[in-house]
Amino acid sequence: MSNKRGSKAGGVVGFLGVGLDGKDGEHRFTRSEHFFLVGGSDETHGRMQDTAIRFSAALGRRGKALPEATIEEILDLLHEAEG
Repeated sequence: MSNKRGSKAGGVVGFLGVGLDGKDGEHRFTRSEHFFLVGGSDETHGRMQDTAIRFSAALGRRGKALPEATIEEILDLLHEAEG
């Protein structure tokens, strides 16, 4: 079966971030182009948001869409974005 978009099969299309330390009863959700972030304490959710922003900026500097990036590139960008 061919892929109509021309990108490789099995590529990454997005990320789900889940924070498990939210104890204050707040429901935190953030959605961006590449990320859907759920839960966590205020601090944890903020860190996930910062990582998502830095990752997206770095990907943009490479001039690539997420499905065009290799797994190795994505992992490198995520490690860099985690700071």
